Amino acid sequence: MNAEPPAVARGAGTRKLLAAMLAGAALVACAPSFAACPAHPVVAPDSLRLSGESLLIVTHPTSTHDARYSSKRGVDDAVEFAKAQSMPVVYLQDDTADTRYFPDDCEPTAWVRSQDGEIRFKLPASRVYLAGGHLELCLAITAQEVLDQWGRKTPRDRTLTYLMDAIYSNGRHVEPGDAYYGDFQRFLGIVTHGRPGGETWPKLNLLESMGVIVKAEDEIAYLRKALPNWQRSMPPVYRVELQLNDAPKRVLRAGTGPNPPALLFRFVDSALHLLESPFTDGKP
Repeated sequence: MNAEPPAVARGAGTRKLLAAMLAGAALVACAPSFAACPAHPVVAPDSLRLSGESLLIVTHPTSTHDARYSSKRGVDDAVEFAKAQSMPVVYLQDDTADTRYFPDDCEPTAWVRSQDGEIRFKLPASRVYLAGGHLELCLAITAQEVLDQWGRKTPRDRTLTYLMDAIYSNGRHVEPGDAYYGDFQRFLGIVTHGRPGGETWPKLNLLESMGVIVKAEDEIAYLRKALPNWQRSMPPVYRVELQLNDAPKRVLRAGTGPNPPALLFRFVDSALHLLESPFTDGKP
C-alpha cells in the first residue's frame, strides 16, 4: 500500500464547519480586495512533463464559477501544502479571464489549458490530490481522466484525494429522497439569495455540504455518488476503497488475487489536516 498521511478525525472537521462558513462570508465581503493573478503563460498539455509520485491538480479556481470564494482558502492551503512537500502543482485554466482566477499563489508548476477539466498531459504520479473545480462538472471530468490514465498503466496502489474545503459544488447529487434534502436546499437558498441562476451562482464547498449532511452514513452515500466511473476505468484486479478522513475504509470492490493493488478514494476536510494529524509526519 502507498504510504499516505491520514487526516484528522471526522469530528475535527465538523467542529470547524461554522468557522469555515464564517470565513467564507468574510471572503465574500472582502472579495474586491483580492489580488488577481496577472497574465501568465499557459502551457500546451502535450508539452508538459511531470515527475514524482505525488501531484496536486487545481481545476478552474475562479470567481466566475465560485462566486462566494467558498473554495479559495482551501485552494490556497492545498497549494501551500503541496509546495512544502516539493510536489508539482498544475492549475487547469479554461477561457475565464485571468483576473477571475483567485489563488494567492499565481506560480504553479504550470498553467495548462483545459476547457472542461480534461487532462491531456501524462500523469506519472500514483497519488493525485484534487482541489478547485466544480464537483459535479469540471472536477468530475478531471477525476475521470485521472482514472482513465491509471487504468491503462501497470496495476499498483493508487490514491485519489479530494480536499473538500478546496472544492465547490452546487449540490446536484442531493436528491429529494435524501434525509438532509430540506436542510441542504434551505442552506443553498441562503447563499444564493438574490443571485442569478446558472453556473455563476454562489456554491458551497464540499466541506460545507458535509456539515449540512451531518450523519456519517449519509456522507458516505453522498460521496459515493460523486465518484468517477471507476468500474469503467480500473481493471477488475484492483481493490477499490473509499475513506472519509480517518474513518475505516469502505471496500467498494474486493479485487482479485491474494494481495490486489488498491485504488483508494480519500476525502479529507482540508490539506491542513494532512499536516495537523497526530498520525502523520506531514509527507504526501
